[in-house]
Amino acid sequence: MFENLQDRLGSILNGLTGRGALSEADVSAALREVRRALLEADVALDVVRSFTDRVREKAVGAEILKSIKPGQMVVKIVHDELIEMLGGEGVGIDLHAPAPVVVMMVGLQGSGKTTTSAKIAHRLSTREKKKVLMASLDTRRPAAQEQLRQLGAQANIDTLPIISGQSPTDIAARAVQAAKLGGHDVVILDTAGRTHIDEPLMVEMADIKKRSNPHEILLVADSLTGQDAVNLARSFDERVGITGLVLTRMDGDGRGGAALSMRAVTGKPIKLIGVGEKMSELEEFHPRRIADRILGMGDIVSLVERAAENIDAEKAAAMAAKMAKGKFDLDDLADQLRQMQKMGGMGGIMGMMPGMGGMKDKMAAAGLDDRLFGRQIAIIQSMTKAERTNPDLLKHSRKKRIAAGSGTDAAAINKLLKMHRQMADMMKMMGGKGKGGMMKQMMGGLAGKMGLGGGMGGMGGGMPDLSNIDPRQLEALQKQAEAAGLGKPGGGMPGLGGLPGGLSGLGGAKLPGLGGGFPGLPGLPKKK
Repeated sequence: MFENLQDRLGSILNGLTGRGALSEADVSAALREVRRALLEADVALDVVRSFTDRVREKAVGAEILKSIKPGQMVVKIVHDELIEMLGGEGVGIDLHAPAPVVVMMVGLQGSGKTTTSAKIAHRLSTREKKKVLMASLDTRRPAAQEQLRQLGAQANIDTLPIISGQSPTDIAARAVQAAKLGGHDVVILDTAGRTHIDEPLMVEMADIKKRSNPHEILLVADSLTGQDAVNLARSFDERVGITGLVLTRMDGDGRGGAALSMRAVTGKPIKLIGVGEKMSELEEFHPRRIADRILGMGDIVSLVERAAENIDAEKAAAMAAKMAKGKFDLDDLADQLRQMQKMGGMGGIMGMMPGMGGMKDKMAAAGLDDRLFGRQIAIIQSMTKAERTNPDLLKHSRKKRIAAGSGTDAAAINKLLKMHRQMADMMKMMGGKGKGGMMKQMMGGLAGKMGLGGGMGGMGGGMPDLSNIDPRQLEALQKQAEAAGLGKPGGGMPGLGGLPGGLSGLGGAKLPGLGGGFPGLPGLPKKK
């Protein structure tokens, strides 16, 4: 969503950080470029104007122009103002009200209200263990009520039985009554939309609000509609009074201006964002993390949270036990590749890593994309069990058979085997004796540089248990990392050779045993 904006702002701000001293003219020239980049990203004009005015006011002060690293100070100011524009702190759905808490979903037709209603219900029931009832108030669109019923069955969420002929306001009253009788914690009302805002729609929304007395009124808006979404939010807020926004299709290739404008224009927080089609692909909106991503600082906290959700704890424990013995076969490699696919693939992971945003284009240019994982898994699946356990068996005739079975060639198989050997060597080093293995030493060194007393979260230098870690601890950890020079553009990661521009083979430092690139990648040619 924010890739174009990220590229533009990144190049503008990198031009500032590379200089010793800045004049007022330098700052003004950079801010003109920032203004142009935001307007091209479809951010509302008045929002852009107030943003650049605030940045200019802070950036042309004497303490900035004479500071030790004026360029980095300007980047920090832009970063802080971006967070402010997006809403400061993240705000979740407010459930602090007597049960059943009524959540009313409003928006135009086609914005994704019904699917989002089911995603929110799924999130509340799985993460917060709430008993949720969903009710469709859409009596106009054919099969709208049946769609919500099927989504409820799919996600194991209760839905209000359909009674034909009832008006939307009567359905709303019946839903609240049914939730009280059924002992539900939350009732979600999926209202009808229109192709455009009109008077009958607003009257209907006001009547439903009066009958159901909702605690939350969430406006669902398609983030790809650009400036029109901002006008939509303003209209709904004036007539119905929304409490928050949910942006859908944030995984699309739109320019992101709606997300940056809506909070600033309405003053209402963006509470959730839809990042995919699956039930689980709904995330809380964290202004700091989005600002970090836009400025290419990565989003380690979201990456760790995504890992905690997708990594199978039992498989991870089994892998750790094998690593301790220095064993790593091709089945283990296939598991690693599948885990990376689940976490959003190469592009998704790199977009969240500090200083790695620009690597995606270089990888695409070299023909390295997420299809590579699929090909490598196909090669491994074309092998026999004995071959996967003992790759030394793979001679020419066997490779010929595997290439035919996987639709690849011998060169691709050789690359995969070379990568496996390198990773297996690294696993042996990590699981080695001595001072607890290389991985433990590396994590201990990283913790020490971040001022955590040599032990990551007090775990004796090992990696913390991702499934039990508190997001607030992660936020604090990220702030400590930033203070230590991690997470800043060009800051790099201690213990990994600085990583100024990417991983080894991508023009940056070298990671041991990874063959000059990310696991599973043969590496890119270095810059001439």
